[in-house]
Amino acid sequence: MLSVIENGAEENQDLRATFDALLQQGALTMLQHALEAEVEDYVRRHRAARDEQGHALVVRNGTGRPRQVVTGSGTLTVQAPRVDDRRVDDEGERQRFRSEILPPYMRRAPKVSEVLPILYLRGLSTGDFRAALPVLLGEEATGLSPTTITRLTATWDTEYQAWRTRSLAEHDYVYVWVDGVHFRVRLEADRLCTLVMIGVRADGEKELIAVEDGYRESTDSWRTVLRDLKRRGLRAPVVAVGDSALGFWAAVASVWPETREQRCWIHRLANVLDKLPKRLQPKAKQALYAMMNAPTRADAEAGIQAFAREYDAKYPKAVTSLRRDQAQLLTFYDFPAEHWRHLRTTNVVESPFATVRLRQRVTKGAGTRAKALVMAFKLLTMAAERWRTVNAPQLLPLVRAGVSFPDGAQPPARTATRVKKEKAA
Repeated sequence: MLSVIENGAEENQDLRATFDALLQQGALTMLQHALEAEVEDYVRRHRAARDEQGHALVVRNGTGRPRQVVTGSGTLTVQAPRVDDRRVDDEGERQRFRSEILPPYMRRAPKVSEVLPILYLRGLSTGDFRAALPVLLGEEATGLSPTTITRLTATWDTEYQAWRTRSLAEHDYVYVWVDGVHFRVRLEADRLCTLVMIGVRADGEKELIAVEDGYRESTDSWRTVLRDLKRRGLRAPVVAVGDSALGFWAAVASVWPETREQRCWIHRLANVLDKLPKRLQPKAKQALYAMMNAPTRADAEAGIQAFAREYDAKYPKAVTSLRRDQAQLLTFYDFPAEHWRHLRTTNVVESPFATVRLRQRVTKGAGTRAKALVMAFKLLTMAAERWRTVNAPQLLPLVRAGVSFPDGAQPPARTATRVKKEKAA
């Protein structure tokens, strides 16, 4: 009898060990698939980046060394795919791929509140990951049935509705970045245009300000958003950064006429290059980047003139595109040089929205416009936890006070103090 009991106990232990192993294997498979999808999307988004010989600058580069991630009931050994990114940003710094799913130095699985939106919104159904959650997260994930998970995700809509109606009377954003991001809604004919605004406070921290449904980035849609922000107490920002194509500019001129306008250089460069033959694009791109990174406004204007002389005769549309809203393209020269890299482009919006686009591609689009907006809100608020502060945040109060920084140079301390006193009076 004793031997039977012992044998039964041993069998149960074996079954338990087998079950644990299966759960761990399922969690590992799920994680590997998510990492592969993330890298595939990154390479696809940058496939147009080429060197002068036409070689791709962003390509897959095998897998990294095995990494161990501590989970709720054991350790998973993960080999993340690698990316060779040879692009250089406008400051001359090498670009690098950084996984949002598995950051370089993460060694322990995050909390349920952090990992559930990532897994759920990347297109994995409740049945796909419910069994893996206890393995990844330990005892705090036990009891997460499909009904529980559905109820938990329903709270995201409540969070979004409370967030989009919150008072902004105590909020002050010196700079804002705006964009209209399109992605597909599975159950509706029209693509969703999500109007997004991100701002930076006077202490240098970035915050998500607005995520709203728009119609083709129209002026009326943006005006509705801006009027609502103003009604809730939001003060006019000093500078707004965005793409020239937005209906935003007519809207901001009527709601916040005092806000300065800065056009996105990356969007502008893409538009100009698109109007040139491919054989001329590498040379033209170098000239365009040189004027974008010019040390003074005069140097940038001289670069634009030189570009016009070289290309206007045969490619007038490219020159017209470059010169459109030229003053607004060079607004950043009136602000601290430390802030130029932040003001020249809308990368502040584009980069975190890559996560939303990845989820939309994996799941063939959200089911409804309402769910798509909540999805965008949740992913962006999660991304916000990793946003870095702007350079030289101590200069932001001076910008808000109206201090001018001609060609990026900081004025004498006495001048800055006088302007601040005049503003206070």
